[in-house]
Amino acid sequence: MNNTNYNIITKKWRPKSFKEVIGQEYIVKTICNSISLNRIHQAWLLSGIRGVGKTTISRLIAKSLNCEKCISKEPCLLCANCKDIEKGCFLDLIEIDAASKTKIEDIKEILENIQYYPIKGRFKIYLIDEAHMLSNYSFNYLLKLIEEPPQHVKFILSTTNKFKIPNTIISRCLSLNLQPLSQIELYTHLKNVLTVENIFFEQSALHLIASKSEGSVRDALNILEQAISVSYEKITYKKTIQIFGMIDENEIFHLTEALFKKNVKFIFEFLYSKKFTEIDWDNLLLEIMRLMHYMAVLKTFCIFPEKNAYMISYKQLIKKLTDQTCMQIIHSYYNILMIGRKNLSLSPNNKIGVEILLLKILYLT
Repeated sequence: MNNTNYNIITKKWRPKSFKEVIGQEYIVKTICNSISLNRIHQAWLLSGIRGVGKTTISRLIAKSLNCEKCISKEPCLLCANCKDIEKGCFLDLIEIDAASKTKIEDIKEILENIQYYPIKGRFKIYLIDEAHMLSNYSFNYLLKLIEEPPQHVKFILSTTNKFKIPNTIISRCLSLNLQPLSQIELYTHLKNVLTVENIFFEQSALHLIASKSEGSVRDALNILEQAISVSYEKITYKKTIQIFGMIDENEIFHLTEALFKKNVKFIFEFLYSKKFTEIDWDNLLLEIMRLMHYMAVLKTFCIFPEKNAYMISYKQLIKKLTDQTCMQIIHSYYNILMIGRKNLSLSPNNKIGVEILLLKILYLT
């Protein structure tokens, strides 16, 4: 069978219009209103964690402004300009990777033709990805151009670290902060993808992938792609755990419970059972810390964090364990794990580092 035309899931499911963007309703509404009212800013700054849609939304803005039909929040998607932007070959959309083009000489070379009119579109759009990586000299050079660009030029800056962008640049941009998606939003999206792709799945497997993705749509789809490759016929919870060398929710809960109840026998048996198993020890600590965070929130506010499916089937057991544990102990254990995880690379190997951390907690009076 010829698979040369296969599209990876992240590319196939990349939004082609603002209607398809998930989890960023406020951002999409702001942009669409700006376009509909013809109040189009000369420079945009999109910030947020990896994989939440910064580059995708930037390209959708480019489509809206350069669609042959008209400037619209709903570009036609059929004209040559829309198709070229979708393919990544539109001449008037200049994408700059600031991570590799940090020097002022690089930026000057790229922007030396800024005064010339667009070749095919209405606007020449400069998309600067990972803008926080630019040098101070580069930012100073950009400052005047962003403040008073030619009428045919628009700037879109995207960054995963807004705090490294100079305030002088931020104040001259329309700044939009993209939020990480909730686990429920990610789960719903993954479920929709697999339904359309006609691939069977276990709900617990999708909840696990959503949790592992930490709010990133791209990460979730990449993990899903890997899970499909391993078990195309059906994505199961068991196989998904095996892919990442993870520990399942049952073991995470009971291991955490054993720490609080000083159950030496259970922890010894757990560690021994993993002696010849390839697992992600750093992730094990992360999951225990995540559970302790839930306990701290529940202890303080008497509620679970909203819109979160993490360990959904263990809520009653978590509540019971929380009621039996004082906040001071939760904080103390969490801090030990946090510091220990930070220094995990200093251990002979991660397994030994985790074992010592768990033993330290066990014998903490």
